[in-house]
Amino acid sequence: MSDFDDASTGAKMDFAKDMSYGDYLGLDAILTAQHPLSDAHDEMLFIVQHQTSELWMRLAIHELQAARAVMMEGKLKPAFKMLTRVARIFEQLNSAWDVLRTMTPSEYTAFRPSLGNSSGFQSHQYRLVEYLLGNRIGALMKLHAHKPDAYEALSAELALPSLYQVAIDVTCSRMGVASLAGQPSTEDWKADPAIQELWQKVYEDPGTYWELYELAEKLVDLEDYFRRWRFNHVTTVERIIGFKRGTGGTSGVAYLRKMLEVELFPELWHVRGAL
Repeated sequence: MSDFDDASTGAKMDFAKDMSYGDYLGLDAILTAQHPLSDAHDEMLFIVQHQTSELWMRLAIHELQAARAVMMEGKLKPAFKMLTRVARIFEQLNSAWDVLRTMTPSEYTAFRPSLGNSSGFQSHQYRLVEYLLGNRIGALMKLHAHKPDAYEALSAELALPSLYQVAIDVTCSRMGVASLAGQPSTEDWKADPAIQELWQKVYEDPGTYWELYELAEKLVDLEDYFRRWRFNHVTTVERIIGFKRGTGGTSGVAYLRKMLEVELFPELWHVRGAL
């Protein structure tokens, strides 16, 4: 008997009537979803890179929505695990840029015309992540008007408080002050000195407000990884296409650099200079 036979003793080998690994994961659909439109070798890399990024973002949305739900119930500890997981998801997304950067400008140029006007700028999942976190630009909804399901999901999100608004609500409640979070909005979050002062009280007395202190640091950790992802996006695009206009019509690197200035949780960053 071979070593393989010894090791596989007892393993199920016939899946004609039972669910297999591939069946459970839907691998037939996933592994046949890559359809290059050119003969360029590197187009497969480009497709797989973006498809896997969308899968990671699907999980990030799942975790962020769940974290917000438990926080709205006043439960912070379960949310900490979910927020940590989202930070690690963005760590994975960061690593993916390293793979894409193995593609040279010449290799990208070989299939770029096949993309037409398609662009990551049109990702409704990325937009949903931003809306969840509080960077809400309602005008960008028009990008998704041709996809009813995506448009409905984004519209539903804009009717809810962002994750950060919920975090502020919880903080106000536990510190016995009136809510400072405001109502759901279709505009991006603007820094509020009163909210910064609230976080400052937390940071100046972490022993008293330990869970709120930990919440603040989980949010900062999440934005830290999110910022790194944006930065790596910029450098990858500049490395591959320079300062050309993006396929979706944006100014490319110039637009992405502008996005680096966006602060998701500004009071949590500004408070550091006040301590």
